[in-house]
Amino acid sequence: QVQLVETGGGLVQPGGSLRLSCVGSGIRFDTWRMGWYRQAPGKERELVATIGSLGTTNYADSVKERFTISRDNAKNTVYLQMNSLKPEDTAVYYCNGGVGSIGAWGQGTQVIVSS
Repeated sequence: QVQLVETGGGLVQPGGSLRLSCVGSGIRFDTWRMGWYRQAPGKERELVATIGSLGTTNYADSVKERFTISRDNAKNTVYLQMNSLKPEDTAVYYCNGGVGSIGAWGQGTQVIVSS
């Protein structure tokens, strides 16, 4: 059974940092492209960052220079390091993964940036 489980969300002040983690199970993690998406209240889900199986990364313009996506295939884990957080980063963050036509989503983790 394919499963992606996110952890690491929470409440942080503007300018602060958080690191999200997503652990995959039931998959050959090293072959999967992985990514983070987010959905703010009243808005559509949007891409945050992706990382390919070979480590190629891609970022939304709104998070470039602030967020870093990385993966540890030995731990079946993808990370999202978020620095210089802004109130507009408040959203539910979802882990996504896939290979070929197969894909999966995590359940989401809430990030709130507020003073």
